[in-house]
Amino acid sequence: MRRPAFPNLLLASGFLALAQLMTPTVAAAEARLALVIGQSAYRTVPELPNAANDAKGMTELLGNAGFTVTTAANLAQNEMRAAISDFAGKVSASGADTVALVFYAGHGLQIDGENYLVPVDLDPKREADIPLQGVRLNDMLNTLGALPTRARIFMLDACRNNPFPALSGAGHGLAIVDTKAGAPGSFISYSTSPGAEAEDGSGIDSPYTTAALTVAKQPNLPIEEVFKRIRVAVAQSTDGRQIPWESSSLTTDFKFFGESSGSQPAMPGASSMALASGTRSVEDWRRDLQGKPAMVAYELVITDDTVPAYQAYIELYAQDTRTPRVRTVLERRRQMLAWERATAINTRASFEAYLANWDNSDLAATARRLLLRVQNRNYGLPVAAAASPAPVAVAMAPTCPCSTPSSPATPVNPSVAPVIKKRIDDTPPKRKVVETPPKRRPPPDEVVYERAPPPGPPPAAVMQGIGVGIGIGIGMGGRGGGDHYRGDYRRY
Repeated sequence: MRRPAFPNLLLASGFLALAQLMTPTVAAAEARLALVIGQSAYRTVPELPNAANDAKGMTELLGNAGFTVTTAANLAQNEMRAAISDFAGKVSASGADTVALVFYAGHGLQIDGENYLVPVDLDPKREADIPLQGVRLNDMLNTLGALPTRARIFMLDACRNNPFPALSGAGHGLAIVDTKAGAPGSFISYSTSPGAEAEDGSGIDSPYTTAALTVAKQPNLPIEEVFKRIRVAVAQSTDGRQIPWESSSLTTDFKFFGESSGSQPAMPGASSMALASGTRSVEDWRRDLQGKPAMVAYELVITDDTVPAYQAYIELYAQDTRTPRVRTVLERRRQMLAWERATAINTRASFEAYLANWDNSDLAATARRLLLRVQNRNYGLPVAAAASPAPVAVAMAPTCPCSTPSSPATPVNPSVAPVIKKRIDDTPPKRKVVETPPKRRPPPDEVVYERAPPPGPPPAAVMQGIGVGIGIGIGMGGRGGGDHYRGDYRRY
């Protein structure tokens, strides 16, 4: 009898479904946790309606990508710090196989080369209030960077214009954060270039979040390629006014959707050359862009987002309508790289070098203030005096009675040679009279040595003593001469 085909088909489908469920994927192997913060209802400046929409859209996207999402809105300073701390606790408890992601939509500021996230209760009267009222970006990066994780991802839609009148002297946009200088395994993305301002957008979401919600859904895209596509999309939607930026020190692959072994679709308008061009020189870019249409070349250099790529484009396409905007991006990028070096080195020479080239920039006033600060680090001493070596007498002094330092073979400073000579004098010191001498323990077998009488009258008596005397008696320096004896025998 022939068996019905339909039950066999159902059985085969069941085995196939079971096999698919048992097949491991990257998303199933790793834990994914996300913190989404949307800051819209600022209390002292106009609201940011799009920030709330951005947070809502990203919460949905990340939830679909397998993240367990914690969403927080309109946080004051203490609330924002508590939210970051609680999230760090969840990441720590989740283990080393965790991907931690933070998305922030709201205002961001840089003061004295430091980036700050802006709580809704921030009300500064001067720039010095920001460290007291804001939340340092580095505090969040360092808190999560200290935890063992697979990857840490930070998305900051935070470079909108500065709305606080008291901060008119602060620099525009955010300062560069080099993830390679911190713990490995981090990825950070700005909604616009360092030192530039992002647009809030005319739609329900910002241009950056709008592009992220579209591009990140595409399957099997490595995170680096996702954000390159986001950069091109934002540049196109804003006519080049806004170009996102990122820095990566990731050591493992990550994809929002799809398995890590999946195929990688080719980027529109880009080639493999653009995807692996981090170390390419201006000459390399001139050669590779030569003969390409201006629009294709423009997308290639925007995708790469490096100084050599922009420089080559400006040289080859000087008459293109996009060239003035690319030149502005290039000039600002060079300035922000110089600013990053100056603040990282944090010396008089580094700030003087920055001011020598960017004396009229928006960061010049901050550079002068930081220059004055590092000059005062020597407590008002002249530079020559601060750099001179310490006197030998101070350096040679013992730090405690039980740690007498050894003297050098030759004096370092001739002016203190008499002091050193006195310290190494090997002449035995004179015996001091001690009011209460220590009790001596007699040896087991007492041996008496008699000394021959000196010439002259015989001594009155012979005294017995121990074999070895303690010290040398006064007036006992020799055996001859009656001047050294007082009519008695001494023990030796």
